[in-house]
Amino acid sequence: MKLSYLLALLLPLCAIASEERTPYACDNGSRLDISFSADADGRPQATLHFADEALTLPQVPSTSGTLYRSGNIRLHTKDDNAVIEDGKSNLRRCTRGTLPPATQQTVAQPTASSFIDITGSVTYLARIALPPGATLTIRIQDTARPGAPARTLVEQRYELNGAQVPIPFSATVDKALLGKKARLAIAARIEDKGRLLFVNSQTYPTLHEGQALPVEIVLKSASRAKAR
Repeated sequence: MKLSYLLALLLPLCAIASEERTPYACDNGSRLDISFSADADGRPQATLHFADEALTLPQVPSTSGTLYRSGNIRLHTKDDNAVIEDGKSNLRRCTRGTLPPATQQTVAQPTASSFIDITGSVTYLARIALPPGATLTIRIQDTARPGAPARTLVEQRYELNGAQVPIPFSATVDKALLGKKARLAIAARIEDKGRLLFVNSQTYPTLHEGQALPVEIVLKSASRAKAR
């Protein structure tokens, strides 16, 4: 019994240890490994393995190549090329393998201006604590077509793990996903084990003259929102 229990514990560790890492050499002389996997819900993610730390970035929508993001850190991959952005206008251009990118090589990658970063917080006025298993879902939607359902461009789900409001959030939208008349708005909801607790009852625009501004979303109790 004890041996079988020990083997059950070791199997996940073996899977992690055998996770394939791909080496990348970067134009600043640094090297790192990148591994690609999926989280517990099957959503794709990439992990940057530096010398003394590892950083996991969930995949987000992109029209060119594949984009991963966590906070202000972005990884954009296409073919054998990768671009890492640190959110401070610093770019690290990398190529799969152990040789750094050739100085004359032009890597076709989007710059920071290719994306819109949307940040804000979610709260509610009811004096009720959230249960430990509550989740927050944020949707960035295009509401440009009157009378038509909003088109969801980005959806992010946060396991709150006991966190209480106000809850910060951030999302990245690829500008290439937007039409000329796009109107972005945010929808948010908090659920617990599939039961809707709080939801937004009004539209929260996210852009002003093409620039994203921080948004504070005030949710209402799901029962009150339905009663309206």
